[in-house]
Amino acid sequence: MKEYKITRRNFLRTTVAGTAAGGLTRATRVSAGVFEPVRIEGPFHGAVLNRRHGEEVNSGLKIRVSGQAPLHERVTVNKAPAQRTGSRFSSEVVLRDKETEIVAVSQGSSGRSEHRVRVVWDRHSQPRYRFSIDDNSFFLRDIAQKNYVSLFDCFYLDILRKLHSKYGARFVLNIYYTTEDGFTLPQFPDRYKSQWQDNADWLKLAFHAYANKPDRPYQYASPAQLIADFDKVAEQIVRFAGEQTYSPPTVIHWGMVQPTALKPLYERGVRVLSGYFGRRNGVWSVNYFLDDARSEYLFRHDALKDFDSGIVFSKVDIVCNNTPVERIVPTLEPLAKDPNRAEIMDLFTHEQYFWPFYHNYIPDHARRLEVAIHWVTEHGYKPVFFHEGFLGGPA
Repeated sequence: MKEYKITRRNFLRTTVAGTAAGGLTRATRVSAGVFEPVRIEGPFHGAVLNRRHGEEVNSGLKIRVSGQAPLHERVTVNKAPAQRTGSRFSSEVVLRDKETEIVAVSQGSSGRSEHRVRVVWDRHSQPRYRFSIDDNSFFLRDIAQKNYVSLFDCFYLDILRKLHSKYGARFVLNIYYTTEDGFTLPQFPDRYKSQWQDNADWLKLAFHAYANKPDRPYQYASPAQLIADFDKVAEQIVRFAGEQTYSPPTVIHWGMVQPTALKPLYERGVRVLSGYFGRRNGVWSVNYFLDDARSEYLFRHDALKDFDSGIVFSKVDIVCNNTPVERIVPTLEPLAKDPNRAEIMDLFTHEQYFWPFYHNYIPDHARRLEVAIHWVTEHGYKPVFFHEGFLGGPA
């Protein structure tokens, strides 16, 4: 976070720090007259940009930078003169590095001000999708209790294997340590380890939470509690399924953690966290406590990087258990036409809706997954794991 100095007629000075959240510096008003410092409005601080956001040129991506500055003042963007139209300015910048700082400077009779944002270039971006399934525990209990010969004697895993065989789909199953009836991961046998490893190229296990209840377990929990539960689940995954099957989590139960937990999660290999970034009763939720500006941005975009922690946040595009079969394609189609949402499809559902004993059982749940996977496959999206490369693409 940088500071800039504003000088007015050589006798009035004030120093204003830019906000960390969203990278947008608010207007500063001086009693000797209203002064609006330069402000970059696009791209957004932390934006993840790909070929859809600009023009590929000479091993770079040319993008347009725009914003506002005091009237009649000279504005430069990364030291190049910007075009002015009233209080607006615009300029072109070529991204050549993975991360680029963009600096707009306004200079004139009002003084000097500057604003900085940093963006990420997804240089090797390609259309891709990942499929994440939350709240997993029933299938592990089922296999342990019924002592199947094969993991895929469990109908749930068999459904996923068939989708993999037919479409090449890959899945991350986000699991609990325990179920409400007392089953715990240490009760799951390690005799299937070789089978887990044989299928680890398309089937991964990741931490989700200690248990399904209470709701929002980490919303106000200490980072130490979250990491303790994380480690318990990770240890068990490695024990019974092997390191090849383990995946760093990309969804924490209910998508809410304390901001101070983000860095410890990054230190344990977390690189991406997915959420809804929507509003409930006027309050942003399932957003990992990101501020309103970043939450609103993510509601309309694929991804955004938090530079303080190093974590990239991803917007979930569809929740299959909430979307009837006939609404799957109409939900996905508009996203593929939106350059801000088209490159990455973050597909999502919950395990419990597969099981007939569950009170909200969905008989056509498997069909919903197939319709979504069929559509993304037909439209050129490749299955990925977010923890590999950058958001599943080449780093």
